[in-house]
Amino acid sequence: MSVAIENFVKAIYKNDNNDSNDTKPGNIAKKLGISNAAATDMAKKLASKNLLQYEKYQALQLTDEGTKMALNVIRKHRLWEALLFKLFDMSLHEIHRESELLEHATSNFLADRISEYLGNPKFDPHGDPIPNANGEITTIDTSMALSNTQEGKTYVISRLMSDDKEFFDFCALNGLKYGNPILVSKQFSKNKMTQITINNNNIVLNEDFTNIIYVNEI
Repeated sequence: MSVAIENFVKAIYKNDNNDSNDTKPGNIAKKLGISNAAATDMAKKLASKNLLQYEKYQALQLTDEGTKMALNVIRKHRLWEALLFKLFDMSLHEIHRESELLEHATSNFLADRISEYLGNPKFDPHGDPIPNANGEITTIDTSMALSNTQEGKTYVISRLMSDDKEFFDFCALNGLKYGNPILVSKQFSKNKMTQITINNNNIVLNEDFTNIIYVNEI
């Protein structure tokens, strides 16, 4: 399959698994940086290949075959992120950017070898689950958005759900890293802000950050 097709089904899958997005062609077009017309044309094309279900003005739904393709691409992407992070200590943005290119040129054989080399990891450095070779995510997600946490409780960062360079630069500067503990000092519900303590530093985050930083209670 072409890079464009793989990116399209991947975008549908990721939007469908993110509460803040839906899978209408216009939203997929925005995510991929293409026109609405191009997204609609692609949706019709993939519907004819039995990769998704298309109805005018409705959200797009992947078929089982389309979901399998999306998870296969995501598996390769996240394995590359884990490998690049381990070998070169690249930033979270850098590993994402390079993996976007490498995922499409990776055979299933190579993906399996990378997984074996890494010890068959369940998560990538962002905290995103890595599908297994059968296209299955075997982990149970019990995390919550930082915006939904309670004051006075300590949590561990479990997922950084972004591909934005400035977000990752901010996280790196302030120790917001997968696996690091944080204390929720204060929830400013009216202003939709959260004060946290990490590495003895107090930081106030707005909802743009607290909605994409996921944590688990310790």
